[in-house]
Amino acid sequence: METLGIFNDVDTAARAVEELIRAGFAEDRITSLTSVPYPDGVLVKREPRSWFRWVSLAGGIVGAATGFLLSAGTSWVYPVQTGDKPIISPYPTGIITYEFAMLFAIIGAMVGMFLEMGLPPRGGRLYDPSISDGCIGVEVSVASRDEIGRAEEVMKRAGALKTISEGTV
Repeated sequence: METLGIFNDVDTAARAVEELIRAGFAEDRITSLTSVPYPDGVLVKREPRSWFRWVSLAGGIVGAATGFLLSAGTSWVYPVQTGDKPIISPYPTGIITYEFAMLFAIIGAMVGMFLEMGLPPRGGRLYDPSISDGCIGVEVSVASRDEIGRAEEVMKRAGALKTISEGTV
C-alpha cells in the first residue's frame, strides 16, 4: 500500500521527508515524484541500488560463452581436417566469441535499462496530474491502514496540498 503527498516546492517536500523519517518510516520506503530533474539527494538521501552494470556484465559473459561454444563446438563436432591446421582455429573462434559477447552485452544493457526504469510497470503506482504541472510528490510505501493515516497526518503537518492513498484512487 502507498500514500502520496503533493507539495508546492522543494523545501516543503524535503521537510516532509525529514518528518516522515523522524516519525519512523524507513528512508528506503520513501520516494519522490517530480517533473523537474533535481539532483540526487535533494529530497530522498538514499543510495539507489543499480543492477544495470551487473546485467550488462552477465550478458557479456553469457555471450562470450555462447560464441565460444558455437564456434569451437561446431568445429569439434564437425571436424574438417585441412593439412596440419588445427581443427579449432583460434582467430575465427576469438572473433566470433567477441562478437557474441558484444551482442549479448548490448542486449543485457537494454534489459538492465528497462529494469532500472521500471518498465513494464509492475502494478499501479499512485500519481497526480499536478506533478506534471511542477508540484512535487512524496510517496511512502506502508504496510497497514494505520501507517497510511500516520503518513498522511505527517505530510499534512509538513505542508502537503493534498494526500492520496491507494484505497482512494
